[in-house]
Amino acid sequence: MTIRTHARTLVLALALATAAGAAEAKNPMVGGAPMYASKSIVENAVNSKDHTTLVAAVKAAGLVDTLAGPGPFTVFAPTNAAFAKLPAGTVESLVQPQNKPTLTKILTYHVVPGTYTAKDLMGLVKQGGGQAELKTAAGGTLTVMQKGKRLFVADDKGNTARVTIGNVMQSNGVIHVIDTVMMP
Repeated sequence: MTIRTHARTLVLALALATAAGAAEAKNPMVGGAPMYASKSIVENAVNSKDHTTLVAAVKAAGLVDTLAGPGPFTVFAPTNAAFAKLPAGTVESLVQPQNKPTLTKILTYHVVPGTYTAKDLMGLVKQGGGQAELKTAAGGTLTVMQKGKRLFVADDKGNTARVTIGNVMQSNGVIHVIDTVMMP
């Protein structure tokens, strides 16, 4: 598969996640494409122009079938701009076949089993006295915080991402678009 094909798959996954968070919008737009709640994370993400890098990475890691499966999943989907913040050459290196285990760990670190809408996350943050910890599919922890009406997610390394588009509902979960890549 080409990187472009991988990118399209990743974009679809991110787009679906974005659609899950927009309660008011029947088919929210992510990366210039409508996200349909009747489609899977992968089916939607491949259409988002903002998630081509993510889609390419999902393909390179062999996670397309997993993210197209029944789930449910909550995906914190980094945009192309989020990947661009990584040191030069990082993405190109990660999608190489020999780095598949590392890439898989990074990507599954963005996936939490279950469906957590923004309202659910805010409720968990309130119950947790200002933050909530979520176990990722990679076995790590993401910490969710709320500042005003905005949600933020922090990784174990201290990186913090802002949820830029939340509640993008998918047939197999929800996507929350984020502006930073989380690192296990």
